[in-house]
Amino acid sequence: MIDTNSIERFHRDGVVPLYGVLNPADLEIARTAFDWSISHPGRGASKHLIAGSPGSFYGDLANPNAFGAYARANTETALPDLVSALWSKPDVWFMYEQVFVKTGDSEEAARRTPWHQDVPYLPIEGDDLAVIWIPFEPLSEAESLEFVVASHHGTLFDGSRFDPDDATLPLYGTRELPRLPDIEARREDYEIVSFAVQPGDVVAFHPAMLHGGAPAAPNKRRNTLSLRYFGDDARVAWRPGDTPERVDAVTESESVHPMALAKKAGKGAPFRHPRFPQVHPR
Repeated sequence: MIDTNSIERFHRDGVVPLYGVLNPADLEIARTAFDWSISHPGRGASKHLIAGSPGSFYGDLANPNAFGAYARANTETALPDLVSALWSKPDVWFMYEQVFVKTGDSEEAARRTPWHQDVPYLPIEGDDLAVIWIPFEPLSEAESLEFVVASHHGTLFDGSRFDPDDATLPLYGTRELPRLPDIEARREDYEIVSFAVQPGDVVAFHPAMLHGGAPAAPNKRRNTLSLRYFGDDARVAWRPGDTPERVDAVTESESVHPMALAKKAGKGAPFRHPRFPQVHPR
């Protein structure tokens, strides 16, 4: 299903497009899960990314109640096989989902998603990590996600607060992680790639990649689903502000996402929790 060149590209560059890997049935299952998320917003649901900007941008992620809604996507589609093939390893666990609905208004494009890495927001590190980005409409290169090639091998930066006035404003601001560079202002200094995609295609990337989303064109709606997976070498990472007292205070509750509970194993421990479903081997 995935050739050797794609596997090598994923590890070397941190991102690879996989064309036509989801059949119509797979895509329908993924869309049903996406629609569930839109209808059942969690605590992470937000429109704040483009405050004061044209168009609209709705996002939601890591709803602890979503695991059941995504079960078919992880048991009846090609997705877990794709991830296992990219890593060339058998063990794959599903971590969380993220949905995006971006719409340009009648005259202007919606604001782009600022450059960032996903890992600074997450209590996880390792090589066996993957994001599968699934578009539900055709997108040109100019409308798709953009990536800084091989940036997953480089510096881990502080997260972006997605402030509309300064996209590099640090998430933590403790100086434990360096501030994000202003990539958009100095695009010529970076090797940036993006990919035209159709429904049935996916883009796979490591969550430590520097990436950002292109704006939605005027009067155009972009619906995309990201599914996040981890493998055997994934380890617990604490982030600025985490302390033993704060981590221990998190209660074992169905309303708490297992990402927060996994931290209790301690920094460097295998990243695991019984509520993360192992989706490969079948």
